[in-house]
Amino acid sequence: MKTPGAEAANFFDLTSLNNIRQQSKADDQASKDQALETAAKQFEAIFMQMLLKSMRSAQEVLESDSPFNSQNAKFYRDMHDQQLALELSNNGSLGLSDLIVRQLGGDQDNYKPASVLRSDGELTSLVQRQQTSATNSNDRPFSELIDQAKQSLSFEQPEDFVQQLTQPAKAVEKALGIPYQVVIAQSALETGWGKKIIQKTDGQSSNNLFNIKADSRWQGDKASKETLEFENGTMAKKNEPFRVYDSIKDSVNDYIDFLSSNDRYQDALNNSSNVEHFLHGLQKAGYATDPQYAKKIIGTLKRVTSILGN
Repeated sequence: MKTPGAEAANFFDLTSLNNIRQQSKADDQASKDQALETAAKQFEAIFMQMLLKSMRSAQEVLESDSPFNSQNAKFYRDMHDQQLALELSNNGSLGLSDLIVRQLGGDQDNYKPASVLRSDGELTSLVQRQQTSATNSNDRPFSELIDQAKQSLSFEQPEDFVQQLTQPAKAVEKALGIPYQVVIAQSALETGWGKKIIQKTDGQSSNNLFNIKADSRWQGDKASKETLEFENGTMAKKNEPFRVYDSIKDSVNDYIDFLSSNDRYQDALNNSSNVEHFLHGLQKAGYATDPQYAKKIIGTLKRVTSILGN
């Protein structure tokens, strides 16, 4: 009898693909169908593990001060995620393997995904079991990780940030005339290419792409963060409230409204297509206290342009 750990290892061991390949060459149709189903579930498990890894990466900014930030803790956490991915795949929770079997197996008539209109509570109980087993206080419940993934984007590399911000930035260009490359560059500078987006107290993303502060006019949720401000030529550490958005789209829309509804930014917007004019106008109007703010965005813009050119 295989242990759960051994079963998970088989799914993520590339050598097991050879066994599936051999089974697919069998003469009887039943063996071929079984090989297809096994391969589909293996692919779904790997995909689910990649999803979990991506969501874990979004929490790395909070790990530096955690007592659980160790290689041993991460090793056992990854084992937990691997087993979770395997169980979700075996139970048809995601439904991806069903789609693969349908696509490659040719059974168009007798098909119904295992996850469609699920009412047996099996998925819920599975998640609850995984939550119960996660005794590490640093280990976030799976359902919360899923919620976070729905609310925010994940940026592994600057290229990911540029790719995923291109369309939202073009919406700003359409509304205000600011070149979308400049919008991406400003957001990249403010958020460290998406890796340092301000977090709420529960660890979820504020989706604040432009670090707009929550002044007296803001009626929504807020997230406090320690920040460096320039005062009289020197840097001072302050704890400031920032706006929290439900989505990236809300952040972009508020950025458009924030600039267009403030009189102090009108001079910058009067010739917004001129990069130098807009950025120096933004700095002069007090968008940021850093005296090198415009220069830094222009430097970041060069990297953005290079990525878009490739």
